[in-house]
Amino acid sequence: MSATPKAVTRLIDAFSRLPGIGPKTASRLTYYLLRGGKEEAQALQSALGELYSGITLCSNCYNISESDPCALCSDLSRDQDLICVVEEPLDVLAIEHTGCFRGLYHVLHGHISPMDRIGPDQLKLRELAERVQRGTVHEVIVATNPTLEGDATALYVLRQLADSGVSVSRLALGLPRGGDLEYADRVTLSEALLGRREMQP
Repeated sequence: MSATPKAVTRLIDAFSRLPGIGPKTASRLTYYLLRGGKEEAQALQSALGELYSGITLCSNCYNISESDPCALCSDLSRDQDLICVVEEPLDVLAIEHTGCFRGLYHVLHGHISPMDRIGPDQLKLRELAERVQRGTVHEVIVATNPTLEGDATALYVLRQLADSGVSVSRLALGLPRGGDLEYADRVTLSEALLGRREMQP
């Protein structure tokens, strides 16, 4: 017979299924909630309950949002002719934190991965093509991850939009700022060389 109550074991198991959380972290989170009392647990329960009732997908960019269209798509001060294609909603946050991009987004909700049986039909690729066909977009920036799956997805987007007359670009890849050349792997260094740009005085 286990010394751990079933409710505690169930919560540890539930936390363990989340990405990046192992059994030890799941146990710490569970016992933190127990020490915090009912109010702490009820606040978490309430937040989880509102996650689906208060969230929708924007019908334009497919980012998660509280409204449809989302706040970014509704912002007329943003460049409506420029779309940045990302894999996940978290990628939108990362790019927004730079403060450098003032266009719109298109969230694919994944990447092409034959190993995981994820093909183009499982992503929001058809919807991207339809947005471009509406005729207002002049450039699509493909900001998929620099992985085999991200590369395959980027290539698919390029082929899909080849006859649209829209400019398709990809985020530059290469060395991180503050990194040393001696620690860079061969692929990263090659991409940095190929993606070099002219220096301005």
